[in-house]
Amino acid sequence: MANSADIGIIGGTGIYDPGLFSSKRETKMHTPYGEPSDLVTIGEYSGIKIAFIPRHGRGHRIPPHSINSRANIWALKQLGVKRIIAPSAVGSLQEGYKPGDIAIPDQFIDFTKKRQYTFYDGGQVCHVSVADPFCPELRNTAIDRMKKLKFPMHNKATYVCIEGPRFSTRVESKFFRDVLKADIIGMTLVPEVNLAREAEICYVSVATVTDYDVWADKPVSSAEIIETLAKNVEKTKKLIADLVPAIPAARKKCSCGNALEGALL
Repeated sequence: MANSADIGIIGGTGIYDPGLFSSKRETKMHTPYGEPSDLVTIGEYSGIKIAFIPRHGRGHRIPPHSINSRANIWALKQLGVKRIIAPSAVGSLQEGYKPGDIAIPDQFIDFTKKRQYTFYDGGQVCHVSVADPFCPELRNTAIDRMKKLKFPMHNKATYVCIEGPRFSTRVESKFFRDVLKADIIGMTLVPEVNLAREAEICYVSVATVTDYDVWADKPVSSAEIIETLAKNVEKTKKLIADLVPAIPAARKKCSCGNALEGALL
């Protein structure tokens, strides 16, 4: 199959091209849910076929609440993708999660309000389990590679996903931090992660911290955030380049590929 891939990358803020491919081509994908965020770039790296979608579109033109996650995940599923690496920029809700750190979340809390959360809107009902929403094998592989790269990292994190595009109020931020005990905050994880589970695709989030959320009352300039973001993008690209060849060809240590067993009514 000419247009096929094994691994999908959904690039977050600042990552509009993974810069990995020795040869690449772009393809326009059509889905029952409309158009994906952009053309899908398909190429090879280390002998592995990869499909790349910039989550916000090239030029960062799509706000978080308007991302067509159903189309993005469906397009990758059509291409034969079995695993998704999903980098994103996040704010920190805890002192120990410092700007420049990378977190590999293991849980999320959903505070979005009006997104398209499922492929099963009628005719058939799906109650998919997201008790452990991220692929354990992909998480462990990513953590192992980060340790080898000696990046400042956290092998667990609770990601609270808000609707956006506005940032939190100070009391909301303190609520997420002090009451819910979340570690990082962002706007794009949901519904991407649960749609990947419905599609039976392994999914790992690579969350890079740009700054402390407003709870901390530590004002930073736009220049400081942009500088941290640029450094995070370079670290993320290095991690992806190291992670892709380390991912086992067969899925033997997770049940992501059987997520719909017992979930459909």
